Amino acid sequence: MYLHSAPLAEVVRDLKTESVDLKEYINQCCDRIEKYDPDVKSILPESGRRERLLKEADLLKQTYPDPENRPPLYGALVGVKDIYRVDDFPTKAGSRLDPAVLAGPEAESVWLLRQSGALILGKTVTTEFAYFAPGPTRNPHNLEHTPGGSSSGSAAAVAAGFSPLALGSQTIGSINRPAAFCGVVGFKPSYNRIPMTGVFNFAPSVDHVGFFTQDVAGMILAAETLCHNWQEIEVTYKPVIGVPKGKYLEQASDEALQAFNDQLKKLENAGYIIREVNALDDIEEINANHRKLVAAEMAIVHEELYAKYSDLYSPQTVELIEEGKQVTEKELEVARKQRKELKEEIESTMWPANLGLWASPAATGPAPEGLQWTGDPVMNLPWTNAGMPALTVPAGRSKEGLPLGLQLVAPFMGDELLLYWSVEIADVF
Repeated sequence: MYLHSAPLAEVVRDLKTESVDLKEYINQCCDRIEKYDPDVKSILPESGRRERLLKEADLLKQTYPDPENRPPLYGALVGVKDIYRVDDFPTKAGSRLDPAVLAGPEAESVWLLRQSGALILGKTVTTEFAYFAPGPTRNPHNLEHTPGGSSSGSAAAVAAGFSPLALGSQTIGSINRPAAFCGVVGFKPSYNRIPMTGVFNFAPSVDHVGFFTQDVAGMILAAETLCHNWQEIEVTYKPVIGVPKGKYLEQASDEALQAFNDQLKKLENAGYIIREVNALDDIEEINANHRKLVAAEMAIVHEELYAKYSDLYSPQTVELIEEGKQVTEKELEVARKQRKELKEEIESTMWPANLGLWASPAATGPAPEGLQWTGDPVMNLPWTNAGMPALTVPAGRSKEGLPLGLQLVAPFMGDELLLYWSVEIADVF
């Protein structure tokens, strides 16, 4: 009932060719939102949303009357996580702060989407300041389960078919994990491949712009628009896929590991070489360093706001900021340096084994029941810390029927290879 097919590549094709009328598409999406989002709670309220979008559709059709010359994302409705600044929309970042204190110029990524013909559907729910204090969003697959976080609204909106594309962000696991929980595709590009300009930061050293679609083909369309210096490539061979055996994988639940083994068997049956490699055995240290880094940087980002409005912050955010205030400059310097060292270590492990990609569970298990916790991001953490591009593709179901995701990771700046390889890999499932 709450799920609806809306693959971005198909939506854009139909709108550009007028197989689907743009205004009819907008009305259908608004109808779905009005009927189902009161339960899913993925999109922030907006008075007059439908009327605004229909006016913007008229202008778009006037600007691009010729179907042959329409831009790549013509007419696609885009949800935008509420840490992105968008002209004429308030930014609250899931907090109780006055939007005026978080205001600023529109995010570069939002501007790029507009230039590509996309229409801004609205703001999507985020956890407070993109950390752990959850918003009201529910998982469209089962309303009693979390959609993940912090990009909860964006992942749920795409799964529910409210928008075929939504912007999110990842500082630990806020794209790859909710993509897995909601059964959609989630892409975190290489660090700074899409600048965070106009986005309210969590921890600048590890903040990534990212996005959600229902299809890998649509993800490529979005990446071509958003990623700087995107290259057209042709891939004629299958990658060798590495599995980082050891302590890192042991963080996942038994159910997640069993599903992962089944996923690997399907890939082998499809002709992929799977190679187990010792990697990330110091994962406990990596996790600790990453937490120290994000806590310290969040305390710095919020220094002025927290001094004035600490009583408006949730207990989870207060705890992290207070923890971050205790991190010394030397400790922060070491944590930042270790990011580069981790990237070099991971990539130096890939070359001798001839690995094209890493594969792992996208989360420690299916979406937990309840809305008080958004799930554990540890399966995403090392790749975020290293700034490497990571993609989640839907890859099966749990015993309860909840989605499970497979996480694929490429070397730094290997975004194009990751996405093009993932078209065939996603088809395996």
